[in-house]
Amino acid sequence: MLKLTNVTTVVGGFPAVRDVSLEIKKGEFVALLGSNGAGKTTLFRTIAGVLKPSKGVIEFNGKQLNNLPAHKIVMLGLSLCPEGRQLFPHLSVYKNLMMGAYTRRNDHKGIQLSLEQVYELFPILKERKNQLAGTFSGGQQQMLAIGRALMSKPDMLLLDEPSIGLAPLVVQKIADVIKNISKEMGTTVFLSEQNANMALMITDRGYVLENGKIVLAGPSSELIYNETVKKAYLGA
Repeated sequence: MLKLTNVTTVVGGFPAVRDVSLEIKKGEFVALLGSNGAGKTTLFRTIAGVLKPSKGVIEFNGKQLNNLPAHKIVMLGLSLCPEGRQLFPHLSVYKNLMMGAYTRRNDHKGIQLSLEQVYELFPILKERKNQLAGTFSGGQQQMLAIGRALMSKPDMLLLDEPSIGLAPLVVQKIADVIKNISKEMGTTVFLSEQNANMALMITDRGYVLENGKIVLAGPSSELIYNETVKKAYLGA
């Protein structure tokens, strides 16, 4: 479904992502692990079309994404839930969700169905649909950010650091929902995380990014016992 070949992205004159090659098949749940500053967000923003690669090729369902604007990539079925949530704080929960459906705004029946699915995943969003997004707690805002990304009806969901800044109990709840999105809804999920333990417990396999380069890859069940991963990311 997603294929990157020797992708390099330069930010401020510095190659934040360097010669990254990876593949994700339809239906997979894949983790991208790395410390703060490793290049995870740059890579996700490059895939989503927010940044343009200086070298390499990005393909999604056989179509090259390199020169496409971000909204066209969303229309192809690839949606990014960004780091830091990036909500519209002065708009209601409902209006934030509708912004996620903007690229399919003429599909009224489909939007209503997606809205019902999001409300089923996150009942609090339905209960507080008229509340301003900026008044939500961090965990509630993350639920809204994920819900907004799902409103575009993506075939693949890029989740960038969904657990950042959240309490452990909330992280577990978010992890359970992401797993449900992958396994029950059938959405292909690419999850970027510093919380390696959480990510490797719920994903099928993973890549480890250091200084903009992929340095490890393999099944999550093996990476969680890898000595390098344990020392760098699991506190061993």
